Amino acid sequence: MSLNLNDKKAVVAEVSARISSAQTVVLAEYRGIEVGPMTDLRAKARSSGVYLRVLKNTLARRAVEGTQFSALASEMTGPLIYAISDDAVAAAKVINDFAKGNDKLVIKAGNFAGSPLNKAGVTALASIPSKEVLISQLLGIMQAPVSGFARALAALAAKKEAEAA
Repeated sequence: MSLNLNDKKAVVAEVSARISSAQTVVLAEYRGIEVGPMTDLRAKARSSGVYLRVLKNTLARRAVEGTQFSALASEMTGPLIYAISDDAVAAAKVINDFAKGNDKLVIKAGNFAGSPLNKAGVTALASIPSKEVLISQLLGIMQAPVSGFARALAALAAKKEAEAA
């Protein structure tokens, strides 16, 4: 079913609003994927905070026009699904994880903060841990010297007590 002009404008406005705050956009060709797996992909994207949509390429080109993602316009051919996320790695991670289990989803291109990515770049971006994991790793690294110092003080206090007794 084709969209009338007002519907097309509404779609472009909605996608433009998502893209204006996005850090990452990933394009993947979805030819031949059945409804069940596609529904699973949409559910995983929704739970990860990724805006996932099948769009007409001409509407998507208009939505990225004049943004940091305008370089993707040349890649917008064929049946594509667009993954857009505010989180730097979420879109790449969702698409890459699904593509591992379903060979009919082919990663075509991506863009992270204005830098174009090929399939290998999207895969590399997907391998970066999430923001929460990185924060917990950083806190663990920052906490290690303090906890080591506390253990050393406790051992020294125990040694002094043993000598005094």
